[in-house]
Amino acid sequence: MSRSRSKTPRRTRRAESAAKSIRSQRGKSLAIESLLERRKPCRKVRGIAAALLPYESDGRVAVEAFQRHLAATQRAGLMNAVNMDTGYVNYLSDAQKLDVLRWTREAVGKGVPFVAGAYIEGQAGEIVALYRRQMDAIVSFGGIPILFQTARLHGKSAGEKAATYKAVCRGYSEVLAFELGSMFAPNGEIFDEDTVRRLMDVPEIKGMKPSSLDRLVELQRLALRDQHRPDFRIYTGNDLGINMIEYGSDYLLGLATFAPEKFAERDRLWEAGDPAYYVLSDALQYLGNVAFREPVPAYKHSAAVFLHLAGRIPSDLTHPQNPQRPGWEREILQDCARRLNC
Repeated sequence: MSRSRSKTPRRTRRAESAAKSIRSQRGKSLAIESLLERRKPCRKVRGIAAALLPYESDGRVAVEAFQRHLAATQRAGLMNAVNMDTGYVNYLSDAQKLDVLRWTREAVGKGVPFVAGAYIEGQAGEIVALYRRQMDAIVSFGGIPILFQTARLHGKSAGEKAATYKAVCRGYSEVLAFELGSMFAPNGEIFDEDTVRRLMDVPEIKGMKPSSLDRLVELQRLALRDQHRPDFRIYTGNDLGINMIEYGSDYLLGLATFAPEKFAERDRLWEAGDPAYYVLSDALQYLGNVAFREPVPAYKHSAAVFLHLAGRIPSDLTHPQNPQRPGWEREILQDCARRLNC
């Protein structure tokens, strides 16, 4: 029996739309056979973990636990990303974001690179100036800025968006672009192909993180990258398709903050061509399916529960404005940890 479009789950509609877009891309079809040919065994992966900002049981930021977790992530072989949505950047003041940058530099050491979010939503002023002020602060601590989208560019043409990003990025040595699905935050949007291609033409933008939660959309991004700018890095943000590294993607994942050592181990297994990769990848995929179920922003509570279970942070509290998971979250995440041998 047929169902009306209004009753079709949103994620299914997104997948159908993405599949149609990919099939029509430059008149080519990315069929399963061609996708299998795109796999790149034994490639070295660049992994970045978007760090959770933990809290003490009294509601204060758990600074020491945060710094220990950043240092452990760095030792495991992943780069850190702070002031991301995993770190509640949408709830932090400018002063708090500066604190996070300072804590990060102290934790990872002098000269060690890290990524940090430039977030301007809700701030008054001209878009370019607002972004550059955030980026200057990030660069002053030795970080690499990643540009969160702003709703003020929604509805603009691809050319207008690209012109804004070009003005924002002019003169910086390295900037990343963030494509954030609206299921994460209302300021996010999924760019059309023309916009993505134009962003790839901005020389200062060295890579892009799509967070569509849609494997087909991110495969499309990789295909466009390979055709248009092969040196451009795509950092998958698709926590429901973590094996995107097999197709030439790097990653910047909130899921990686749950178990950075396991992600680093998985990456090494892929590089070595070790079939043990598949067992660990399956366990991480299971964790991603559990953690990133709707409502998606509540994944940060899942992260807090998981890291608290692991003894890495002092409580499972989140920022007070963040959506919460049910009381049985601990039980299901214990099963995730068991499968990962954590």
